[in-house]
Amino acid sequence: MHRKITVEALEKDAESLPSQEQLKLVEILIHKLRNTHSIRKTPLDWTKLYGLGKGLWKDEDAQAYVSRLREDRT
Repeated sequence: MHRKITVEALEKDAESLPSQEQLKLVEILIHKLRNTHSIRKTPLDWTKLYGLGKGLWKDEDAQAYVSRLREDRT
């Protein structure tokens, strides 16, 4: 019988490992992921992001926006 493995179960198992073993597990997983095709090998085209926020701050003063953000942090 094949047991279904879930991320939650793996996480719970990993929490029982000593810190050094947890780090070793992370390093192994990162190494495996870097060697697969799931990692993007071509650089991102940041120019495609141009204009995405257009209108986000429409009719709002930049200084007022920054001041409001700073107030929200406190």
